[in-house]
Amino acid sequence: MKTNLKNNIMKGMAVMPFLSVCVGVAAQQKQMNVIYIMSDDHTSQAIGAYGSRLAVLNPTPTIDELARDGMLFENCFCTNSISTPSRACIMTGQYSHRNKVLTLDEVLQPDQEYLVDEFHNMGYQTAMIGKWHLGCEPSHFDYYSVFNGHGGQGEYFDPTFLTSDVTDKKWPNNQIKKMGYSSDIVTNLAIDWLKNRRDKSKPFFMMHHYKAPHDMFEYAPRYEYYLDDVEVPVPLSLFDTDKWGSEGTRGKNDSLRHFIGTSVSSRHEIRNYVMEYKCNTGDEMENTYLAYQHYLKSYLRCVKGVDDNLKRLFDYLKKEGLWENTIIVYTGDQGMMLGEHDLQDKRWMYEESQRMPFIVRDPRCPYKGAKSDLMINNIDFAPTLIEMVGGKEPSYMDGKSFASVFKGRNPENWKDAVYYRYWMHMIHHDVPAHIGIRTENYKLILFYGRHYDDKRYGQKSMVWLKDSHKIVPTPVSFELYDVKNDPYEMVNLADNPKYAKVLKDMKKKLRELRKQVGDTDEAYPELKKVIDEALR
Repeated sequence: MKTNLKNNIMKGMAVMPFLSVCVGVAAQQKQMNVIYIMSDDHTSQAIGAYGSRLAVLNPTPTIDELARDGMLFENCFCTNSISTPSRACIMTGQYSHRNKVLTLDEVLQPDQEYLVDEFHNMGYQTAMIGKWHLGCEPSHFDYYSVFNGHGGQGEYFDPTFLTSDVTDKKWPNNQIKKMGYSSDIVTNLAIDWLKNRRDKSKPFFMMHHYKAPHDMFEYAPRYEYYLDDVEVPVPLSLFDTDKWGSEGTRGKNDSLRHFIGTSVSSRHEIRNYVMEYKCNTGDEMENTYLAYQHYLKSYLRCVKGVDDNLKRLFDYLKKEGLWENTIIVYTGDQGMMLGEHDLQDKRWMYEESQRMPFIVRDPRCPYKGAKSDLMINNIDFAPTLIEMVGGKEPSYMDGKSFASVFKGRNPENWKDAVYYRYWMHMIHHDVPAHIGIRTENYKLILFYGRHYDDKRYGQKSMVWLKDSHKIVPTPVSFELYDVKNDPYEMVNLADNPKYAKVLKDMKKKLRELRKQVGDTDEAYPELKKVIDEALR
């Protein structure tokens, strides 16, 4: 597969042979430090460097500068777009069905902290700061201070942490409270560790994770008037959804529009932002517009807090002489629906939710704004980072290293499609379970509409609400999108006779990929039956 590296400053691939030499020489001189930075629900649409509709607002000048000085990946995709499972995929380099963290209900086992173990094996000192959200103690790190409140989500203000600083109490009783705003505190803790706690004789690997901009989007008071007089651009699909979706997402003759998929508009009867933000003008379109503006401004104010804190962190690295021997990675734990298709939250396989931002600055060579359209997954992060600092791609990981891209070489025998599966059927945001495949040109989604644990049927979808939908099976259906010509996925082509062959080919490819990755549902015979019949 050809990897296109685009560069607006240099002459693209013409400089790559030089970069390869440069990387090779520098790598022999000193082991690189690594800071892996991950925000919660920070989607690529809300990063200026990705050039989305929100780029005109200049939401992320610091992250954009990082992209100009590094490499931006345009086609980085999550394998399961929900916090705990995505984080487990990143830590293990394995698909959800392999690491057994399918939903928010499961926890990572302590002996599955593979990524940090590999860095230890290479002589690194390690630290985990911020949102962990994997249930187990991050005990394989030399130092940790991780959010505790809200089941590991953490609080935006005055958050509690579980920390290795407390030595007289064991996890999960090793708790402290920090006063202030979460993004500020995470950055303070990271700078403190870099300044006062690390062993300067060793290279370090630090995971630096923000809570922001997760809902309910509580921003620092200093951002109260940021974007106050600005109109946030509206996605076309917020109002135009006529040709999008299927029975699995809308119901027959739109009979489930009120039931499936939490919304910005008042469409979803239990959870929507018109209701949340008390928009009541008497005009439904105006209410939706106002709710969208409130949603996006709150979200982007949280993003602003992340970006400003990254400037503090980066300024410290530059001041202390660490900037030129530290690899910086910036990403989000998945994408996010920012009103596209009148949807909120993540979970969906639609582009805005499935795509993750992924930006890497490796100071050993002047990439200076290179872009790659290579299709990568979050399971590929671990083997790539390991290889970038001189280690070998672990054979027990499902992900593969794309580190050769940073040396100007395309990975050999690289994937031409990415696999996706969302397991958490109709819970919290009423999103049906689905699997799918995305290629360079097309995306096929199968909404199979079943929970893997049939004991969940009849339980509340949103347990914190007095009145909530119940978890029930939903219709089985396909959605097919031409992502090359219809990048916003406005038109489902699954029932279009002109695309019958494409549909047939994509079903076959999904069957084969499902078998290849080992996700064949032998442990869930009801799911296996539904999915196998649909894919025939």
